[in-house]
Amino acid sequence: MADRELIVPPTMQRIVERAGYVPAVKVGATVFCAGQVGRTVDLEVIADPHAQFVACWENLRVVLEAVGCTFEDVVDMTTYHVQMHTHMPVFREVKNRLFPRGTCAWTSIGVAELAHPGLLVEIKCVAVKREPATDGSSAIG
Repeated sequence: MADRELIVPPTMQRIVERAGYVPAVKVGATVFCAGQVGRTVDLEVIADPHAQFVACWENLRVVLEAVGCTFEDVVDMTTYHVQMHTHMPVFREVKNRLFPRGTCAWTSIGVAELAHPGLLVEIKCVAVKREPATDGSSAIG
């Protein structure tokens, strides 16, 4: 089995201490990201839906960046939504502004609640890290 690399960006060390999980695990070229939510570095839930969604995408970006990936490397994404019908228009606007459209498989699921009161979305994804190819282009590997 390939070696596992635990990914913990410095700004997310508190989640490891508090909840006992890591933000991502890299196995070979594949990066498995734990669900990211819209909270501050101090683990406070952001109340405003728009600001919470922006923070959620930023937290995911930080995790991916820690392993040398970008949103372009995401191949599969699942989003979990509380009150999906109410908040999806704002979530979709933020997603379309921050995340490249049409670049990965995406499933969105409505749920009754998430881990902490006030959380409206959680984004979980899998990315494949691209390694530089010998001809100078980017290749997955």
